[in-house]
Order: sequence, then structure tokens, then C-alpha cells
Amino acid sequence: MSKRNSQAAKTAARERLRVERERQAKKAKAKRQLVVALSVVGVLAAAGGIGYAVVQANQPDHWESAKDAKLVKPANTSGENGTTVVIGEPEAKKTLELYEDLRCPVCASFEQTVGKTIEKDVEDGKYKIRFIGASFLDRSMTGEGSKNALSALGAALNVSPEAFLAYKSALYSAEYHPEETDDKFKDDAYLIKIADTVDALENNKEFQSAVEDGTYDRWALEMSDVFDNNEDVQGTPTLMMDGKKLTGSDGQNAPMTVDEFNKAVDAALKA
Repeated sequence: MSKRNSQAAKTAARERLRVERERQAKKAKAKRQLVVALSVVGVLAAAGGIGYAVVQANQPDHWESAKDAKLVKPANTSGENGTTVVIGEPEAKKTLELYEDLRCPVCASFEQTVGKTIEKDVEDGKYKIRFIGASFLDRSMTGEGSKNALSALGAALNVSPEAFLAYKSALYSAEYHPEETDDKFKDDAYLIKIADTVDALENNKEFQSAVEDGTYDRWALEMSDVFDNNEDVQGTPTLMMDGKKLTGSDGQNAPMTVDEFNKAVDAALKA
């Protein structure tokens, strides 16, 4: 090979090497840019995710929002915010006030034992009843079943007082009332299942829509406030007539048998 050819070959080789180095350099630069871009995207995505989580955490839950929702009062109510629920013959001179939390196991025992006696007394015009619903167990046990069941009870009251009493009895029944720690009443489908055992509520689309849409959620909160603001009532069940508590043989707690209940009511009616 001549010197000229040898020199040309070396020059060509150096040029190829330069081109290859430039190509590799460009490739490496592009890779670095891609890594940086992906890192920025990752940081932004993480920040966005954190931001979204913070926003979501600060969003009011459904029941917080319900405080500002439009107040819909069930039919068959009176008083401010529709929280006065009185059932019975208008001629009945006295009113038995009944304070209950729908998750309360003691209330369930009371209703299962004494509930039918109360319904018969009301039907016979012996006295009227005023129902005051509470939801303090949602706070102490955590959950929303008390409020949700109270809202559903409002939907039943909107149908009729009879549907209200029958549905309340079904909610407290041994078959359907959950353990205190089981927040089963938060499930609308479960509340509707129980309602289907009540003639006036079975397959009642208007009632079911009211439960699922939370039509009476704000009302349930207003009703709960009535209970919370009564300093004379600390727990459930509590029975009062003429501003005085009705108690069983222990002189402190609600009467939990029919005999004790009848004695307490008869004494209050005579007072």
C-alpha cells in the first residue's frame, strides 16, 4: 500500500471514529435528557398525588356536607326543623317521650320486650308518644349507622305514622338488629331489606329512593341535635312524661319488662 493510500485510510478511520463518538455523545445526551424529564414527571406526579390526597383528606365527608344540605321535613312532623314527632290520638292528655339510638342494644331489648305494649297503648289512646332519635353511638363506636337508620326512619314517617312504628320495630327486632360494634345500618341496601318486611314499605319506590338519596339526612342530624341538647337525658333508652323520667325497679334505668313499664306509666298518668 502506498503512503498516500495509507494516510487516506488513517484519515478515513479517524473520521469514522469522530462520527461514531459524536453519535454516541448525542445518544448519551438524549438518554440523560430523558432521565431528567422522567424524574421531573415523577416528582410532579408524586407532588400531584400528595396534593390530591391532601385535598381529598380535607374534603368534608357526606355527613359533614349534609349539615348544609336542604332540609326536607318528613310528613307527619311539626315544630322547628320538623323534629317534633308525636304519634297517637290527639285527645290523649299525656305524652310519653321516648329517646332512642337505633344502634343501641339496650333500646333493641326494650323494644323487643315493651314495644308492642306501647303500640297498643297508643292505639287505645292511653297516651301519645313523642320520639326523639339520637346518633351518639356513631361518635362513641365510630360509624354512621345511627344517623343513616334515623334518616330511613324519617322516610318511613313520610309514608305514615303506622309505617314509622312498624319500621322502627323491625329495625330493633332480634332478626335484624346488629351488634353494637357492627355498623350494619350504614348500608342502604340492608335498611331497604328490613323495610321490605313492612307492608307499607315493601317495594315502595318512593321510600327506597329517599333512603338511597339521603333525602332526610339533614333531618336526621337536626333530630340528633335535639337529643344532644337535652341536658336531662344522658343515655338511651330514656322515657319521660311530664318532664320526669320513668324508671324500673332500680329507680334509675328505663323499665325493661312489661310489668315494670306498666307500673311506671300508670303512676305517671295518675300524677
